[in-house]
Amino acid sequence: MSSMEAKHAKDEQSQETIASVPAGSQKQLSRWQKTYGAVGFNKGYNLPLFIIFAGAMFGFCAARTAYFNLHRYVAESAPGEWYWYQHGFYRVGLVMHIASVMPAGLLMVWQFVPIIRKKLLIFHRINGYTVIVFLAFGVASALMVARRSFGGAPATQAAIGLLAILLVVSLGMAYYNIKRLQIDQHRAWMLRVAFYCGTIITVRLIMIIAAQILPLTGDYYTTFSCDELTTLMGSKGMRERYPKCFAVNGTNDGYVAVYASFMVDAATVGTALQLSFSMGLWLAIFMHVVGVEIYLNLTTAESERLRVVSYEKQLEAGMKHPGSAGLTADRWGDAPAWHPACTAHTHSVMSG
Repeated sequence: MSSMEAKHAKDEQSQETIASVPAGSQKQLSRWQKTYGAVGFNKGYNLPLFIIFAGAMFGFCAARTAYFNLHRYVAESAPGEWYWYQHGFYRVGLVMHIASVMPAGLLMVWQFVPIIRKKLLIFHRINGYTVIVFLAFGVASALMVARRSFGGAPATQAAIGLLAILLVVSLGMAYYNIKRLQIDQHRAWMLRVAFYCGTIITVRLIMIIAAQILPLTGDYYTTFSCDELTTLMGSKGMRERYPKCFAVNGTNDGYVAVYASFMVDAATVGTALQLSFSMGLWLAIFMHVVGVEIYLNLTTAESERLRVVSYEKQLEAGMKHPGSAGLTADRWGDAPAWHPACTAHTHSVMSG
């Protein structure tokens, strides 16, 4: 099916849709179609979803650009984190992370604006490569600070490692497929990248809620070093709340247990956040992994449309296996061989 035929079929479908709507609602429907069509979307549900998810990503990253001033980060970071991040290897990782993931999030949202892909393809390509570079540094720096991120418990480190693997694999798959002009697969993998990056927003919401509920469900503790507590509370507050730090053999290698609560002091708040972050990160990863797969399975028509576009571009480029030149299930798995719908129809007519 040629691009002209596809456009003609799309116009006919739009006209049929409008004709089936009551006359009083056609004007309103037409306005809505013009609204999302002006941005380049083909379906009415695309624009609200873009505003919600891309808006959340853009807003979160824009707000966090204030952390380029580390004094702002010190004031808003979880209690106890700055003790580890203030110098050395962890400070380098923190600065690199802030300097890479914030620009990556701000630039990423523009990759999903269809009108930009259609009218400003050069910008789309340059911006895409820029996002990949920023995300690569963001993943590397996240691994650098994982040992101290919200306490750095093994469960937290494992979740950060899993998220890093998901992002690296998805970026690699997206890059390979676009180099092979497999646009449908490129779309799927870049959507996965965007959803996985959004995990950090969801985990913040879960963490804030869970940190306040956690103390109500029982007694939870984690450990702080006495040096961390001194940085947080000062010597006077330390003697009142954690006298074991001043007793001979009162600690375990300089660490004491701290109760999880949002009500007592900075250390107890830090404990509640640490415990909630570890749990929340695993839950957020699960939600985003499942969520993006549900979306992809609900938009198979768009995937099929882009595969036809891929077929035309690959055929024009002289590639072998047009329509399946990238990482597709019919070439690398057990799916039946794929053919454009018009080709399959023509073949059936000729056979008949």
